[in-house]
Amino acid sequence: MIVANPIYDIVFKYLMEDERIAKTILSALLKMDVVDVKVRRNEYTNSNRENLSIFRIDFGATIQQTDGSKQLILIELQKTWLETETLRFRQYLGVHYANPENILPESKEGYAIPMITVYLLGHKVGDIEEPVLYVRRHSYDYNDNLVTKGLPNPFIDSLTHDSIIVQIPRLHGQVNNRVEKVLSIFDQSQMDGPNKQVLNIDESLYADDADMLHIVHRLMAAASDSKMRHEMNVEDEYYSVIEKRDTTIMMKDRQIAQQNATILEQGATIQEQGATIQEQGATIQEQDATIQEQGATIQEQGATIQEQGAMLRSTIKLLINAGMTPELIAANLGVPIETVTRHMD
Repeated sequence: MIVANPIYDIVFKYLMEDERIAKTILSALLKMDVVDVKVRRNEYTNSNRENLSIFRIDFGATIQQTDGSKQLILIELQKTWLETETLRFRQYLGVHYANPENILPESKEGYAIPMITVYLLGHKVGDIEEPVLYVRRHSYDYNDNLVTKGLPNPFIDSLTHDSIIVQIPRLHGQVNNRVEKVLSIFDQSQMDGPNKQVLNIDESLYADDADMLHIVHRLMAAASDSKMRHEMNVEDEYYSVIEKRDTTIMMKDRQIAQQNATILEQGATIQEQGATIQEQGATIQEQDATIQEQGATIQEQGATIQEQGAMLRSTIKLLINAGMTPELIAANLGVPIETVTRHMD
């Protein structure tokens, strides 16, 4: 059976506007019995396509507890099929936390309605292989012992929340439990050839499940709706532009990263060369200092030699004047006869 692909915003919105379908999907995700669900008026859709790639619906859901009591919770459901920075998700959370309409009306302390966030992602999250990931809060004491007494508590519930993350590319036709059966309508491996707008679903797989058949039939109706197909074409055009833009940005980022790596490498080489030059300069300075020291020593030695020569000359003259022969003077002073005769002039 050919049905519309619910990963498209317009189709997903069409699905979730049906209260029965909303209950079926949310009950499966929460693993709780959702007995009533309402789309809250602070619904945010992907209307500003220039800035957003996230489709968001906020629900007020009444769940029935195992003891038969009922509790109102908020469900913030966000869907995207592009890799979107987490800042946008956090900004939407900020809107929820700041909205005074999300405070329990009977609470004098201003406690908030408990909230659960659901993320339907059209991309994988790192190496996490589980198609559906439940991120739940736990409380611990200083020694990391689990604290259960007094919990749940409205103060804690007002400031923290649980999350459910669905990786649509990880579904791959596996159906091991209720939530995977419900989410199988998003399995993109059922795409009908190159046409991304429709899926080819085996209706017989849901023959024993009236709620799932209701979902399939609504998706079939969406596939035959000309206005719906037009909106899907618009989404395709929009995301095609976004993908081209993101590819261009990615290529530029990669080029910039490579240039930065080259610059860093060149900088490291320059620093290394600078260090070598400084080391060589230090060596030259040491050599200059040694040469200067040797020059000073030579000058001192020259002065000493000149002084010794002057003393030798003076001594020889005194001995000549005393009547000693040059041979005798040479013998007494222990110098060559030539030195004595040279200093006699």
